[in-house]
Amino acid sequence: MLSRKTRSNLIHYNGSVNTTADMGNKQSRMHPYFFFVCIILTPVLFYGCSHQARSTFMEANDLFTQGSYEASLSKYEEITKKYPTEADRALFEMGIIHAYSGNERKDYQKSLECFRKVIKEYPESRYRKDSEMMLFTISTTSFKDMTIAEQQKQIEALREEVASRENKTIKLQKKIEALDQEGKSKENEIVSLQKEILALQRGPADKIMIEKKARRLTLLAKGKVLKTYKIALGGNPNGPKERQGDNKTPEGTYLIDARNRNSGYHLSLHISYPNEKDKKRAKELGVPPGGDIMIHGIKNGFSWAGELHTNVDWTKGCIAVTDQEIEEIEKLVPNGTLVEILP
Repeated sequence: MLSRKTRSNLIHYNGSVNTTADMGNKQSRMHPYFFFVCIILTPVLFYGCSHQARSTFMEANDLFTQGSYEASLSKYEEITKKYPTEADRALFEMGIIHAYSGNERKDYQKSLECFRKVIKEYPESRYRKDSEMMLFTISTTSFKDMTIAEQQKQIEALREEVASRENKTIKLQKKIEALDQEGKSKENEIVSLQKEILALQRGPADKIMIEKKARRLTLLAKGKVLKTYKIALGGNPNGPKERQGDNKTPEGTYLIDARNRNSGYHLSLHISYPNEKDKKRAKELGVPPGGDIMIHGIKNGFSWAGELHTNVDWTKGCIAVTDQEIEEIEKLVPNGTLVEILP
């Protein structure tokens, strides 16, 4: 049995005990009843046990005092086997040692197992109530230790996150500085683009040139290029349109002769196909020349495709641009504007 002095070494004078979890030396408060339990049980050693059991208890206590915790536990284990009537007392002492803060191999789980065994196997033991109290106390302490350890992990994770964000902030600041320098070096280019935009806004264009092979539409004003656009053509783009339903985009000279702001393709500008040459060719072939050739946007409901629509020729002979582009073209191109469609 642990002596009064030895038990007192387990306790701080303020009624708390140091506990050292396996994850590191961290202190947490033990229940005040721990002090009370250890003190009131000391006299029991000297009453009600045989001389031989008492001698073994003293050996176990001396080993504990010397810091030989495993040897002390072995002695108490020996008592449980040799002196069954003293087993509950030995188990209680073992529970205390397993929870002792100075024990480098402290194990709350083993401590709890000792106290539970006292309660279960020795229901009439004078240590039953004290074991129940220790179960509560150690369970609480263990939970606090785990909570503290988890909080420390969270704190460390937050510190790492803060450090990471600081590094990212520094990198972003450097990037901003680099972009600022790049922006200054491009001031002249920006001014030039602003002038170009102003020219586009003033418009209008007097000619639309469509180059089928290059998949390019160009707006011109007095021979000067205002802007170019990437386009999609009819699904059978090679060669001039000959007949209705051949999915070819015409080739020749035409005019913008109408517009439809409620088009099924966002907005459309009508091209004056067929011209006289087209009609003559179709007549010689004995086929209808077709019509309804437009410069238009993307089919309603598919505007999300944006510039991706130009990856394939998908119209039935019309010239397609994005919705944003057809809105811009419509503002710059009045009815009567010349349209030249080249192979």
